[in-house]
Amino acid sequence: MGAAVQTRNITRKFGSFTAARNVSLTIEEGTVHAIVGENGAGKSTLTNIISGMLSPTGGELIIREKPVRFTSPRDASEEGIGMVHQHFMLAGELTVAENIMLGYEECGLFSPLNRKAINSRIRECGEEYSLALNPEAKVSSLSVGEAQRVEIMKLLLRNASIMILDEPTAVLTPMESTKLFTTLRTLAEKGHTILFISHKLDEVLSFADSISVMRKGEIVSTMPAAGATKEQLAGLMVEGRVRLRAENPPATPGGERLLINNLSFVDRRGVQKLRGLSFWLRAGEIYGIAGVEGNAQSELLQALSGMLQGQKGISGSIQLEGRSLLELSPRQITDSGVGAVPENRHTEAVITSFSVSENLIFGRHREHALHRGAGFNHEALRQLESRLIPDYGVLCQNPQKQQLEALSGGNQQKVVVAREMTRPNLKLLILAHPTRGIDIGAIETIHRKIIEARSRGVAILLISAELEEIITLSTRIGCLYNGAISREFTQEECDMKRLDGPEFQKEIGLYIT
Repeated sequence: MGAAVQTRNITRKFGSFTAARNVSLTIEEGTVHAIVGENGAGKSTLTNIISGMLSPTGGELIIREKPVRFTSPRDASEEGIGMVHQHFMLAGELTVAENIMLGYEECGLFSPLNRKAINSRIRECGEEYSLALNPEAKVSSLSVGEAQRVEIMKLLLRNASIMILDEPTAVLTPMESTKLFTTLRTLAEKGHTILFISHKLDEVLSFADSISVMRKGEIVSTMPAAGATKEQLAGLMVEGRVRLRAENPPATPGGERLLINNLSFVDRRGVQKLRGLSFWLRAGEIYGIAGVEGNAQSELLQALSGMLQGQKGISGSIQLEGRSLLELSPRQITDSGVGAVPENRHTEAVITSFSVSENLIFGRHREHALHRGAGFNHEALRQLESRLIPDYGVLCQNPQKQQLEALSGGNQQKVVVAREMTRPNLKLLILAHPTRGIDIGAIETIHRKIIEARSRGVAILLISAELEEIITLSTRIGCLYNGAISREFTQEECDMKRLDGPEFQKEIGLYIT
């Protein structure tokens, strides 16, 4: 059917840094084309150029054999191009329906917006694509997973013929991902062109027609998905061999460190989120929480971090070595030896307009070792930064001057993970989706660091929508559904069933959906 998208020697520079270099790519109409590569390889830069978010420094963009030069996403939209970004483009104080229709209101001065019809379309779309949403809910009240659904639905309802998705399944379960790609495959068969970025090589190999690998801003290979392997793609991405599964020696847990007993929570709207949640966590073990997002993971994290302190709707207990966390402030909890990688790094963990170095010490700036007299010990700060940045593979040029927002999403996540996992006197480490948006090489590093922390005796609570991650790392697994543990897999069961990952995923899926 011809080429839907062509790039000819596309280059994009940010100052002296070249994010994309002479990228030439052809995407056939009616196909599913995947782009893979390490964090910072230039994938998002390239797709942002195609979607009108960025203008190229050099080269040519051709849409259906017509050279174009977009100055805005609106220009790209008029050519039938739509994009779901890795970092959500949503207004928190607007409703789901308002966000979906924003800029595409389909009304005039004398024909007001038909909210009833819009809400009906959203519900129908939710049922058809398994993306259920309340059209009247404010986006600020949604979980990360629900916010992702809003972004995907925006594309579906706007009938984009060229659909670009940046990590579209990062917050979806395997079952939801399969349904989404089944839908995308159907759209491709009807003539739509699908371009997506993903770090999940299994889904790339399963659903793409063709795959392009980017490394250091360049396309290093384009190949048919048929016949390609994970090992081949991983080797091209990182220019060498990489372990696809972390080595996880048997755990030898110590004494009980965290005890959650009959924890319940009713929010200010009167909606019960947590329903008698109970589990315990020992030193030197990883307790994995598996579940579809929106089943009270957010409320559990808020309770553990002190964000629900003093609220009337909470009951039950959370104890860290016998001390109640429900009575402590977030700072007191941190000072008790708790580190946390939250669900949404942008709203809860970083300030993107601050430097990489500054973000590496947020929440740790009171540590005695980082001070000298009344101010900071700059030598200690530089030592911390020079150790963490290479140890966790953070790609940046000048950490003292470079703003965090200049880094790719995956590298921003590495900054948060590095900061939290290296806190001194760490007793409890709470990890919410620690490898979301992270490339395969960095996943290997972070998984290894998690296992090392467990081996040092740190108690680790792992919350992840990636069942393979839960199965690979966890000592025990609790399935969270509707605010309570619906099934717990013991250490013995996990050790026995871990060897057959796909079947274990299916079994876990029975208790989380």
